[in-house]
Amino acid sequence: ADHGEFNLYQIDRELRQAYPDLEMRSRLVDITDAEAVTTLFASEGPEILFHAAAYKHVPLLEDQVRAAVRNNILGTQILANAAYHWGVDRFIFISTDKAVNPANIMGATKRVAERLCQSLDSQSRTRFIAVRFGNVLGSRGSVVPFFQEQIAHGGPITVTHPEVKRYFMTIPEAVQLVLQAAVLGQGGEIFVLDMGEPVKIVDLARDLIRLAGLREGKDIEIVFTGLRPGEKLFEELFLEGEAY
Repeated sequence: ADHGEFNLYQIDRELRQAYPDLEMRSRLVDITDAEAVTTLFASEGPEILFHAAAYKHVPLLEDQVRAAVRNNILGTQILANAAYHWGVDRFIFISTDKAVNPANIMGATKRVAERLCQSLDSQSRTRFIAVRFGNVLGSRGSVVPFFQEQIAHGGPITVTHPEVKRYFMTIPEAVQLVLQAAVLGQGGEIFVLDMGEPVKIVDLARDLIRLAGLREGKDIEIVFTGLRPGEKLFEELFLEGEAY
């Protein structure tokens, strides 16, 4: 289920081409529409639910508080309550490292959603499990295709700050983590992928320039534009004293 019509059409077509024998139904549903969510659960009776519906662009959400809260918090509440009511076995909530000591609207809404799921887990037969991601390479909004686009146009590459660091993971790693969490989770946990050391964004930009066969400062410039609204220099994976 998705509320993005083109996204739903695209994944439906891709799955039907790759797995022609797969029994599959696509539903155009907005998770903030409680009636539509109830109808979906009543007709489909899901056993496992992967909740990835969220607004996630940090600077954009800084002055879009109502939209962020409506989708990321209230939408999660509607979905989680439906899972509780209809007896879903496992509810896997896709969270973010930005939910740790949040410095922005996006991170704060995801932290509230984490707490909401943990609260429901303590009173429900549904097992609520959260998974925290770093940045997923190749996902929508990933910095790599953005840098590649800037390189293709001859530069400059724009980086917010020379010391900005982020954790990175690949799409297969992200998928594997979600599936493992679904199997291992007993309810109430927060799972985090061991993503190694965080990477400086400027080093990533330099690597992409080099891989394109170009030279920084001669063929492509790197320009520092300043931290964006809500942006931190580095992300954390765990809260102090948190069991993970």
